[in-house]
Amino acid sequence: MEAKTIEALSTTEQQVAAWSWTDFAGLGLMFHIILMIVMTLRIVSVQRNIGVAIAWIAVLFTLPIFGLIAYVLVGEPMIGRRYRQRMDQARLLMNEMAQRERLVFDEGQEVLPTHYRGVSQIGTRWTGFGVFSDHDMQLLTHVNIIFKRLIDDINAAQRTILMEFYIMYPKGQVLDVIEALMAAAQRGIECHILIDSVGSFSFFNSNAHRKLEKAGVFVHQSLPVGLFKTLFKRSDLRNHRKIVVIDEYIGYIGSFNLVDPKFFKQNKDVGEWIDVAIRSVSDNNISIATAMAKVVVTDIGAENSDNLDALHQRVNSYTRKLYVRNPTINDLNSRIKVLDDAPENTELPCTGAMSTVIAQMPVVKGVVAQLIPSAPQVTAHVIYSTLVTALHRANHCICITTPYFVPDEALSSALVTAAKRGVKVTLIIPEKVDSFLVQHASQAYYQELLEAGVTIALFKGGLLHAKTVVIDDDYCLFGTVNIDMRSFYLNMEVSLAIYTPEMVAQVAACQESYLQSCRFLGLDEWQQRHKAERLFDNVIRLFSPLL
Repeated sequence: MEAKTIEALSTTEQQVAAWSWTDFAGLGLMFHIILMIVMTLRIVSVQRNIGVAIAWIAVLFTLPIFGLIAYVLVGEPMIGRRYRQRMDQARLLMNEMAQRERLVFDEGQEVLPTHYRGVSQIGTRWTGFGVFSDHDMQLLTHVNIIFKRLIDDINAAQRTILMEFYIMYPKGQVLDVIEALMAAAQRGIECHILIDSVGSFSFFNSNAHRKLEKAGVFVHQSLPVGLFKTLFKRSDLRNHRKIVVIDEYIGYIGSFNLVDPKFFKQNKDVGEWIDVAIRSVSDNNISIATAMAKVVVTDIGAENSDNLDALHQRVNSYTRKLYVRNPTINDLNSRIKVLDDAPENTELPCTGAMSTVIAQMPVVKGVVAQLIPSAPQVTAHVIYSTLVTALHRANHCICITTPYFVPDEALSSALVTAAKRGVKVTLIIPEKVDSFLVQHASQAYYQELLEAGVTIALFKGGLLHAKTVVIDDDYCLFGTVNIDMRSFYLNMEVSLAIYTPEMVAQVAACQESYLQSCRFLGLDEWQQRHKAERLFDNVIRLFSPLL
């Protein structure tokens, strides 16, 4: 009896062993195939950009385990359900307040030339911001001038200071800004600064952060990350905006992070970062500055429930100003001193890296402009749609300055088509950037651009971080947006559309100065590269929608 039992057990063990070596492998293969099919269907159904979908499918089938984990973590632009709800509530609060106070943000297209009204309407439809007139604007082309203007305005602030930055790196001249902010808070100015959690990781672990809060400055962390949070929202969706609003009539916008390039990323071997900013001033009830304030206040309110509650209380007691305890919107006397004291042409021409000399620009009066903020799952792809539409409307010239150039097929086609129909297309990009993959993905587009007649100028004077697009001398996009899919689809960004030729001319003159420090890439030179280099660039290009 025992022998039969032992024999039966032995037979069972043999069957299990045989099943584990064969059938388990078959089940594993079947499970893998089903999982790949399910994930492929998920990608195809969710991703609206075909390039992004193809890139993710390529990653999924090339590196199955890595691709699956990567897509779950960063595959879809999930900004977080609670964040989205708070954002919607904050926007609703601000819109109801604006309606109650008869502050109309979504008008003004009638002041534009007919051929730009459709372009402008794209932004208005998705952001609620129309076209605002009568601004005094100045292009600031050197970091020293940006810091000087900003510190002077902080020192002259009388009510509020609102800031929103991707990177705050507390070294060099940034410490002077921090000192000015602490002094402003100590004299009763309400100071709020919203800073990206990842971009400014070192700041949040610095003494500067603690000193600011101790002095009474409200420091808000934008889109904080964490292991648990990663399960419910993408950690690589970042707040890439750069905005400053002072007393709600002075506004700054541009590529300028709160960093001193002499101290920032000096180990990357790309030279100093070169940035630009525009300072905008207007006494109108509705202006670029008030629109910027609306964006910053909404972003702060969306970060957590306490901020949203504070915004709700503030809106309930609102009297003609955003985030202001003692509103004085009609008290022009409090503003005249700041406006009159603002220097216009006092600086000498400034010298950047590689002796790139850009003469200081004068103030341009009566500028017409439109603010275009964008955020994933909130404003669709408003800046991308605006840019592609404007490129197709170009008649004479297109000049683009961007540190990172990784377009999709539609955007690349728009540039190629423009060049082929006789438009002068110039692309100014750094010769070296701080991303290996982006460098090679960009190079994969050079061949077709050069063949179409596009001028590719490689800037040798450092990492040219400015993001500007000039079209036909009467339209400009200026702000934080790179020519890549991350800026268009994933990050929170902001751009300024400028419709006044005199102001557009300043940006064009700045671009022309950059060209003096560029090496122009030739088609013959590019075609002589080794085949292995071209193959590597084209392989990286397959994944360019994900960079």
